Amino acid sequence: MARHWTINGRFLSQPTTGVQRYAGEIVRSLDALITEQAPLTRGLELRLHCPPGSSDIPLNSIERCEIGSRGGHLWEQTRLAASLHGGGLLSLCNTGPVLSRKHIVCIHDANVWNAPQSYSLGFRTAYKALLPCLGKMASSISTVSNFSRGELVRRGIVAQRRVFVAPNGHEHALLWKPEHSAATRLAASRETIVMIGSAAPHKNVNLILDMADRLGNVGLKIAVVGMSDAPIFKTGGVRADARNVHWLGRICDNELAALLTDSLCLAFPSLTEGFGLPVVEAMTLGCPVVVSERASLPEVCGNAALYAAADNPQAWFDRFMELHNSGTLRTQLIRKGQARASAYSWRASAMRYLQAMALADGIDTQANIVRLRELT
Repeated sequence: MARHWTINGRFLSQPTTGVQRYAGEIVRSLDALITEQAPLTRGLELRLHCPPGSSDIPLNSIERCEIGSRGGHLWEQTRLAASLHGGGLLSLCNTGPVLSRKHIVCIHDANVWNAPQSYSLGFRTAYKALLPCLGKMASSISTVSNFSRGELVRRGIVAQRRVFVAPNGHEHALLWKPEHSAATRLAASRETIVMIGSAAPHKNVNLILDMADRLGNVGLKIAVVGMSDAPIFKTGGVRADARNVHWLGRICDNELAALLTDSLCLAFPSLTEGFGLPVVEAMTLGCPVVVSERASLPEVCGNAALYAAADNPQAWFDRFMELHNSGTLRTQLIRKGQARASAYSWRASAMRYLQAMALADGIDTQANIVRLRELT
């Protein structure tokens, strides 16, 4: 008997951040598992329902359909919900139809509670209303780290017994082919600290940018990826024309791979993260990472990173100098980082979703409960 599930494809109409990357890689992995006829895919029919004008995604076994005439939250709550016809729904990007019961939702973090200053009033109001409803109505909730699971439970968004962990993976970064642009070639060096830039306060990038002059005095420079408007970050410690700060803006994956491979390290001073995908991408590519001691980052990085307190600039300066002055330390971190990153697999997380779908369908229920707990 066929089992019918729909994937919420709203992410294909959104700008790509880590959340959309997660959805795309999980969908590709599910598609590969179905093509291979892996266990728990036999009899499973998956369709990807997207808003009109969504970007494409190459798939072999999952049918992609554009439905409705408009996208956004209204499309998700109405047109997508009406298209299910009694089957199950998999939503991988925090939101989904509230009234769908046979529904698995990935809520990536509790950041609208943990870092409200990073979001507009409208956004955080909507999420603070929507996420607890999904946590109660959906058949199960997934998230991307044990830290994030603990926060969702602590905030009362979902009961602990109903949430499982399906982390991000590393395999996509192995497919990147390092290729410099003129700008990344100029920025990259063994004296370059890379940051994935965002103006969101919880990303804490000004901790590093405010050190620009001091870093420049010892020959170090900063490359900021993702944002090109220096005044957005300006707090008085960094000049917009600082010669040792390269504002690279948005770059493609291959350019990012070249930059990370040829630079000193990735700095990731976040105050809170659900997972921290750029850290795993950097480790995969052989780029050492220096991270804060907060939230999910110790869980994700283990002993494969250097740590500095998120509110202590001196600690960050010391870690950068240790790494810059020791080739042995750099070699050790590259080896440990690649080993650590390899433990995070899109395919393994896709298998967790297959287990959750089978459980929702009542297939070998007890065995699936045990297996899902083992995987978590």
